[in-house]
Amino acid sequence: MLEHHKQRLSRTRIADLVATGGEERNRLLQCRVGPLYADFSRSLMDGPALASLLTLAEQAAVPAAVAAMFAGERINATEDRAVLHTLLRAPPASAPASLSQEAEWVFQARERMRECVARLRGRGFADGRRVRHVINVGIGGSDLGPRLLLDALPAEVDSPEVHFLSGVDGHALDRLMARLDPACTLVVMVSKSFSTRETLLHGGLLRQWLEAGLDKDRARERLFAVTSRPDAAVAFGVSEMQVLSIWDWVGGRYSLWSAVSFAVALRLGISRFDAFLDGAASMDEHFRAAPMAQNLPVLAALMGYWHRNLLGYSSLCVVPYDPRLREFPNYLQQLEMESNGKSVQLDGSSVAGATVPVVWGGVGTDVQHAFFQALHQGTEVVPVDFVGVINPDHGHDAHHNALLANMLAQSAALADGTPELGADPHRHHPGNRPSAVYLLDSLSPQSLGALIALYEHKVFVQSRLWGVNAFDQWGVELGKKLANSLEQAMARGQVPDAADPVTRRLIAEIAARRRR
Repeated sequence: MLEHHKQRLSRTRIADLVATGGEERNRLLQCRVGPLYADFSRSLMDGPALASLLTLAEQAAVPAAVAAMFAGERINATEDRAVLHTLLRAPPASAPASLSQEAEWVFQARERMRECVARLRGRGFADGRRVRHVINVGIGGSDLGPRLLLDALPAEVDSPEVHFLSGVDGHALDRLMARLDPACTLVVMVSKSFSTRETLLHGGLLRQWLEAGLDKDRARERLFAVTSRPDAAVAFGVSEMQVLSIWDWVGGRYSLWSAVSFAVALRLGISRFDAFLDGAASMDEHFRAAPMAQNLPVLAALMGYWHRNLLGYSSLCVVPYDPRLREFPNYLQQLEMESNGKSVQLDGSSVAGATVPVVWGGVGTDVQHAFFQALHQGTEVVPVDFVGVINPDHGHDAHHNALLANMLAQSAALADGTPELGADPHRHHPGNRPSAVYLLDSLSPQSLGALIALYEHKVFVQSRLWGVNAFDQWGVELGKKLANSLEQAMARGQVPDAADPVTRRLIAEIAARRRR
């Protein structure tokens, strides 16, 4: 049936569907949840096609999967774990009885983080020095989420400045150590396993830097860890009282709701962080309770499935028209591609069709002068998610009107194009290129929490449609394992016998040209 709708709709244009679909089509393809509004009407989609997609979701047991996730069932089958990131932002009393122990752990960890934030923002360190700088050491989910939050939301007055160290490159580390005073600096090592090579390398040098500038006790007071393995953090040299907890049932890309965002809470203040959790919890409740036809994450997932699996579009472009959301496309790359970048189904069989599209993007209007040429006139059709903010935090109306006008114009131009070829084919815009528009009433902690939770749940629904596990990431592990063995070879200046010919040749070239 979906193939029938694809063939039928491929003979029409988005502009015609918008013009003739009327209020009924608008009702089906628009949705508001609190401060967040979404419009999917600029797509090759109508009521009968959407009804078939909703039937597909029923056949994939999406409602049962949603219920199982919130009930704490072990839906992460390949790791035999529950998936409880929604518990991190849930009001304590809302947890089901079966998750009472986990809810208590979350509540205790949240209170512990709250106490640490209050102490450090209040009196600072024991020697009376204020916390002026925080270095967040982590990679992947221990970096992308906190980085997004701090770029998007305003800091409280006189709050510490946060610096991020993620990749293993030493240049950023050197620059920070050269300009920061260890007496006023807090180092937070964020690693669920506390075995992440990049984090341990940076943390080891920063610990030495603190100890070289201070006595050992003062240095130790300035070193925190966020991990599910407190024993490993204590063995590294972190005081047991300065280890904040996360759990193995929280994947890294779903962890920004936890103490992984300790640096965020220090910068923004705990009340803003709580509001961020509340915004996500409101989207959770909508996702859990709303009928699928009016369920925003379900609609977003079905539109993405339609574009990927029926129309064959291989990528998704995300363009926030607010520079405070510049990190949002980077964050979504991990959320979507690490979650659903799979080719094996839950039962071990191969996926028959395509799974996750390549996610990329940038900030409007800047990218209009970069890759929008290809979006409008290139040979590949790329769906676009536009994200706009209705009310800015500044008073420059002319600027904001121009910004929103550009976003609306780009969405219209992609869909409508210039249907008539005209005398000059170089000026022709084929149009019929889909986009969705997401509008936030303002860029607040609540609306940002709801937006991120929306995409999380969209990813989960799509994983059920594709039959894959959104909550493991085995594909990340092989390269790490190989890197560990090659790192030892690089340190010795030797070429390992087990390496393949290309790797052997490249190591030899590096060794020959390396300065000693």
